[in-house]
Amino acid sequence: MSAEMMDKKEKKPKKEKNPKEKVPLDKAAKKKRRRIIFACIAGVLIVAFVVMKAMAGPGAQAIVMTAGAWTGEIEETINTSGMVTTLETKTYFSNVDVKIGDIAVQKGDAVKAGDLLLSYDAADLAKEKELAQLSARQAEGSYKNSVQSNNEKLGDLNEANVNLDVLEQQIADVEARIKTLEANIEQKKSDIAYQGTLLQITLLDWQEKQQKEGFSESDEDIYLELQKQVQLNSYEQQNNEEIQKWQEELEVHQDMLSEYKEYQAEMKSQKSSAEAGKLNAGAKEELEANNQTKEIQAADTIESLAAVENGVTAEFDGVVTEINAVEGGSVAQGSPLLKLESTKDVMVQISVTKYDLNKIAVGQGATVSIGSKEYQGEVSKINKMAETNNSGAAVVGTEIRIKDPDSDLILGVEAKVIISTAKEENAVLVPVSAINVDMEGEFVYVVENNILTKKRVMTGISSDLYIQVTEGLSDGEQVVTEVAANLQEGMTVMAMPQQ
Repeated sequence: MSAEMMDKKEKKPKKEKNPKEKVPLDKAAKKKRRRIIFACIAGVLIVAFVVMKAMAGPGAQAIVMTAGAWTGEIEETINTSGMVTTLETKTYFSNVDVKIGDIAVQKGDAVKAGDLLLSYDAADLAKEKELAQLSARQAEGSYKNSVQSNNEKLGDLNEANVNLDVLEQQIADVEARIKTLEANIEQKKSDIAYQGTLLQITLLDWQEKQQKEGFSESDEDIYLELQKQVQLNSYEQQNNEEIQKWQEELEVHQDMLSEYKEYQAEMKSQKSSAEAGKLNAGAKEELEANNQTKEIQAADTIESLAAVENGVTAEFDGVVTEINAVEGGSVAQGSPLLKLESTKDVMVQISVTKYDLNKIAVGQGATVSIGSKEYQGEVSKINKMAETNNSGAAVVGTEIRIKDPDSDLILGVEAKVIISTAKEENAVLVPVSAINVDMEGEFVYVVENNILTKKRVMTGISSDLYIQVTEGLSDGEQVVTEVAANLQEGMTVMAMPQQ
C-alpha cells in the first residue's frame, strides 16, 4: 500500500454516512467501535483463512475479504491541535514620566472594556503638569526674546545702511570741497608768488639801470614804488585774506571730513554687528521650528497628563497577561505597563504539514474542542512562509478564528481542531485499504464470478476509513480490501464480504 494511502489511514475520523452501519450518537464512540469491529472481523477472517488453507489441498481457492462499493456522502478533514490565543493584543505603554499610584488588576484577571487597570500618583501628576505648563511658557518667552533681538538687529542694520549711504555722499562732497579749496589756495599762492617774482625782476632791472645810468627824480619815485610793491607782495604771500578765508574753510571741512569718517566707521561696525547677530532665513526657520516643536511637545505632555488623570482603562474585554508596572514605582515615558489580550477575537494557532497544505484554504469551516465544549471556527489566515517544528519537519502556521467565543474560553490552553477541507455527496466509496498503487497508477481488485480482476481507478477525497472513486468503479462492485502478496489477476478466489 502507498505512503499516501497510509497517511490517509492515519487521519482521525469524521462522521460518514454508511447505509450498512448504524450511526452512533458520539463521534469518538463511533470511531472506536468501527476500529474494534474491523479488527475483530479481520482477525476472525485471517484465522478462518489459515485454517481453511491448512485443511484444503494445493488446489483450493484463495479466500479474499471484499466490500461492496456504495454511493454515499464523504467529508475530508484535517485533525490537529493548537494553542488558544488572541487576535488582538494591546500592550499599554506609559505616555508620561509619573509615578504609579494603584494597580487595580493582577495577572490573569479578566476585565471588561472600560475597567480601570491602574492609576498614577495624583501629586506627581499635578507636579508634572505644572512643569509642562512652565516649560511651554519658557519656550514662548525665549522665542519672543529671540524675535525681539532679531528685530533690534534689523533696525540697527537698516539705520547703518541708511546712514552709510548719506555719509558716503557727504564725505564725497566734503572731499570735493577740500580739493577745491586746496586748489584755490595753491593757485592763489602761486599767482601771488608769480607776481612777486615779476616785481623782483623789475626791481633788479631798475637797480641795474641806476648803476649804469643813474636815476632822475621821477625814476627814483618809480623805483621806490617798486620796492614798496615787492614788500607788499611778500606780505601778501603770508597774509592774503582770501587765502586765509579759504584755509579757515579748509580746516572746517577737514574737521567735518574726520567726523564723517569716524561716524562712517561706527556705522560700518554697527552694520557688521547687526549682520552677524540678525537671523538669516535658515536660522529664522530653525527658530520658528524649534519654538513650534517645544510648543507641540509641551502641549502633548499636558494632553498626555490630562488623559491619564483618571487612570488607564481597558479598551476591550480581555485578560491581563503581563504586568510590568509596580505600585509607587517611577516609570519613564515609553515604558511598558501591562498587556491585555482580547477574549472577543480568539483563535487557535495550528501547524499544517506539506501533505495537508494543498487541502486547506482561508474560509474553510472548523470545529474547535476545548475540554468538553465545542466552538465553531473558520480558517482565517495561512502564513506564506514555512517554519521548522521540533521534529525538523517543515510546517506552515495557520490561524483558526473562533466565531462564538464565550466567557469559558481560557487563553493559552490546548484545543483540538477538525477542519472540513472537502465534502462530496453521491460519491462512490470504498474502504481506504482497497486502493492500491503500482507504476501505472491506482487500481483495485474486483471479484467478478469468483475471478479476480484488476481495475484502474481514479480517486478523489478521503476520510479516515473511506475514499472516493471518481472513475473506474460502479456502485455495488465487490472490491478486495486486503491484498495478499500471492494474489494475481485472473485467479479464482472465494470472496468473503465484510459486514
